[in-house]
Amino acid sequence: MTKKTTANDPKAAPIPADIKKLSFEQAMSELEKLTHKLEDGQAKLEDAIGAYERGSLLKRHCANKLREAEMRIEKITAVEDGVAKTSAAEL
Repeated sequence: MTKKTTANDPKAAPIPADIKKLSFEQAMSELEKLTHKLEDGQAKLEDAIGAYERGSLLKRHCANKLREAEMRIEKITAVEDGVAKTSAAEL
């Protein structure tokens, strides 16, 4: 059975501007708070669904930030004349 992608699917939804402006650390902190709230089990159903959807978007944002960081990592290598040279890391 194929899973349908809908407008309400957090995986298909664009990341909102308020999440995009967060640093990796800020997004992780908010995600941890939402996770604890959901694990507590005291939230109303609609609040829990909203927290889950926002958490999915925060998780995607964090994954994007990590990919960006990995792409920026450079590998330093020494060349024959003793001068160091940088090149893109092989990931």
